[in-house]
Amino acid sequence: MSPIHPTAIVDPAAQIDPSVEIGPHVIIEGPVKIGPRTRVMANSYLCGDTQIGADNLLHIGVVIGAEPQHLSYKGEPSGVRIGDRNVFREYVTIHRAYHAGHFTTVGDGNFIMANCHIGHDCTLGNDNVMANGSLLGGHVIIENRVVMSGNVGVHQFARIGQLSMIGGLARISKDIPPFMLVGDDSAICGLNTIGLRRGGFDAETREKIKQAYKILYRSNLNVPVAVARIEEELADCKPVMELVEFIRKSPRGISRHTRHEQE
Repeated sequence: MSPIHPTAIVDPAAQIDPSVEIGPHVIIEGPVKIGPRTRVMANSYLCGDTQIGADNLLHIGVVIGAEPQHLSYKGEPSGVRIGDRNVFREYVTIHRAYHAGHFTTVGDGNFIMANCHIGHDCTLGNDNVMANGSLLGGHVIIENRVVMSGNVGVHQFARIGQLSMIGGLARISKDIPPFMLVGDDSAICGLNTIGLRRGGFDAETREKIKQAYKILYRSNLNVPVAVARIEEELADCKPVMELVEFIRKSPRGISRHTRHEQE
């Protein structure tokens, strides 16, 4: 039995590994490349310069590679690059990049739940979770092992650092530093201590990250002074220095701290 359903429409220009399973009424248009053991379920639409790696699962109605939602887009050649072992649930949409020669990219092992949107030129790292209805504007960067709850909206060009956890309905307009919790008022409300433990950080490293958090958000210092103090006192801790580097490279500035902290 062929792994391609007879009702699917596959462009001759597409490069599909023989082990790929393509379900009913799938449309693959253009030079799409799909790697081994990936499964594309019914009514999905893949198009353009889209490359998808191995062992991915695309549920019903997924759209990957469509034109960016940008009023100035004039058909510039761009694309989408997706790694391995990702799950895209029902009706996820991923748009190709806006500028010629650029790509919207998704790494490995991400779990993207139903009705999420990944806008043009976004970059997702590895092992992230986006719960139902979360939306990424253009040029958003999500690092690794980030958890986003339902219906989170992320403003274009914003960044979310590794091992952050974003509460449901949050509106992210500033950068979220690594290891932080964001509450329902869209502000930093604590440190993601559970995520740090699950992420394999030892007790000493977790304590140093906690010290950095307190200097940054609970010392009443402005951000440049707080960052300089963190760098002076905790320079021997690599994850803390990654936090410092993230903040130094933040053109939008980092999110504020809420008065109602969750420990």
